[in-house]
Amino acid sequence: MIEPLSPNDPSSFSFPDQAIINHIHLILHVNFSEKLVKGSAILDLAWITDSNEKLLILDTRDLNIISVFDEDRQNTLEFSLGDKVGDFGQPLTIKVPLDYTKKLVIDYSTAPNSTALQWLAPEQTSGKSKPYLFTQCQAIHARSLLPCQDTPAVKFTYSAEITVPEGLKALMSAIRNEDETNNSSVFRFQQDIPIPSYLIALVVGDLESRPIGPRSRVWSEKEIIKAAEFEFTGTEKLLATAEDLMGPYVWKQYDLLVLPPSFPYGGMENPCLTFVTPTLLAGDRSLVSVVAHEIAHSWTGNLITNNNPEHFWLNEGHTVFVERKISGRLYGESFRHLQAINGWDALNETINKEYSPKHEFTKLVPNLTGVDPDDAFSSVPYEKGSALLMYLEEKLGGPEAFEPFLKGYVKRFQYRSINTSDWKAFLYEFFSSKQDILDQIDWNGWFNEPGMPPNKPTFDDTLLKKASDLANRWISCSNDQLDEFKCSDLKEMQPLQVKCFLTDIFKKEPLSHEKIEKMNELYNMSSIINSEIRFLWLRIGIRAKVAKFADKALEMVNQVGRMKFVRPLYRDLYEWEDSRSAAIENFQKMKAQMHILTATMNATVEASKHYLSKKRIPELLQSLTVGLLANEPDDHIEFLICCLKSIKIHGTDKITWDSFLPVDDEGGQKPFKSEVE
Repeated sequence: MIEPLSPNDPSSFSFPDQAIINHIHLILHVNFSEKLVKGSAILDLAWITDSNEKLLILDTRDLNIISVFDEDRQNTLEFSLGDKVGDFGQPLTIKVPLDYTKKLVIDYSTAPNSTALQWLAPEQTSGKSKPYLFTQCQAIHARSLLPCQDTPAVKFTYSAEITVPEGLKALMSAIRNEDETNNSSVFRFQQDIPIPSYLIALVVGDLESRPIGPRSRVWSEKEIIKAAEFEFTGTEKLLATAEDLMGPYVWKQYDLLVLPPSFPYGGMENPCLTFVTPTLLAGDRSLVSVVAHEIAHSWTGNLITNNNPEHFWLNEGHTVFVERKISGRLYGESFRHLQAINGWDALNETINKEYSPKHEFTKLVPNLTGVDPDDAFSSVPYEKGSALLMYLEEKLGGPEAFEPFLKGYVKRFQYRSINTSDWKAFLYEFFSSKQDILDQIDWNGWFNEPGMPPNKPTFDDTLLKKASDLANRWISCSNDQLDEFKCSDLKEMQPLQVKCFLTDIFKKEPLSHEKIEKMNELYNMSSIINSEIRFLWLRIGIRAKVAKFADKALEMVNQVGRMKFVRPLYRDLYEWEDSRSAAIENFQKMKAQMHILTATMNATVEASKHYLSKKRIPELLQSLTVGLLANEPDDHIEFLICCLKSIKIHGTDKITWDSFLPVDDEGGQKPFKSEVE
């Protein structure tokens, strides 16, 4: 039986019940030529237990630990690195003298393959002239950036001194030292609010900024700074609305960083500096709900944090709920419900298509012992968690009764890390006069049972109905009835309604070429900048096998790196025989400009899912092992590892190596490279 790495967190080697980090000071040099960061981490510790021997255990992954000293660098401390444990890395154990005060210094460097550091060549940036670096430490990648207690149960303040090549600028998830000169290659930062390790963030690039509010700036490469400034000028309004719901914003500054096109995510809630994808630059501010989500994290996630990855819903379920609350106040309650309906549909697809209704990862509080939290990532904690809160709001008296709970929740748990039991106990305390209602909630069904939630919130489908009715008209009409549609059909619809309209069409049988041509003629779909709508329109055209849509889809995947768009489009192109070879050729040509995660996942997980859905495991694995024995074996090793991960996650019958090893010319099985073994 697999055991948790530690009693507090199945993903962390650390023991914060023995010693805890209070502050980290980083002195780091960024080296683009060697793709590494080198320097020192100075840890300020508090010892919880007294014993005859002080041992500090930290999380690391692919770090080169050079030396460990006491605070004055007078005494070298004994340390050892334990065995590597899969994606979790290895424990760093430091033997500390009994008379030790509280600080120690660790000299170290990262590795070129650090999972936290994403190095972009100039051609992967908007400017195409200078390199770029950004970090992504969630969920457990901080340990590949610095030795730390890489568990959300531990929160610490941090400061940093970052040296970068001349002509580049550094930013972090902290307050900038405004005294730095524009020509300096050394940048200093201070984060005085305790944060978990996954919220440490660093970016280095050719960056400019523009003010977008009294406490906000937007940062990006100069090529897109004007578009970014326009798109996010409403940030202060979002912040003020969130404060009205949740209480004061305590982080002082709220800056946005628009990353290069190869950034594979929608956003990341790094405090003081939210990372966002350039696909949000729709030109009409229609996709700022992602910013509302990251702003909501300033309270739920960053200020109150789940104490281990199994309780991730406390971060994301609350954040989605608050994000939609913000939208409801700005755009109307029916819009909030339309967002929630979309979320429920996404949850249903995740549970019933991506996983299965009995899968462990479809639980709101799953067992993640031995599981890399990245492998369990899905819409479940987001949408199942948000649905629970929406259902509770409905049962406990509506927004007027439930919104005060949000402020009370922040006041009670801010600056702390908690679990689901802590949350539930406070819910009962806050609504002590409504305990009879709470006792009727199927808590075990919500928290511990896999599959869809035991109850569905009541949704207002007013806005959805208009979109669905129009979609059904297009689906059911004949080509002779196309003149019944008008240019004004979409005029009064919000972008989210248009997305719902296209989603309904995409779920049905492919449209005729005549319908697609007419739809584009009336609604000018091919000229829409909004990435969500553009993405769905391309998928509809590919499903209908309209030749010109293949070229347009390749154009989009070459322009954006967000996995939400790139992976499905490549999958669609691959499944259409006429576009398959062009898709493969384009991927091989462009993969050097992709973020490593997008390139790897696009070539692996989607392929493995495709085979898994058809129960063709032996065919998949045999094709992979043949590739291992051909050219570029390292690429195929990554391919195989990711596919095996996908098989593990999505579930299938047990398989053995013997069932898919290729045979040699004499009928014997060829051996694997030692790396795979």
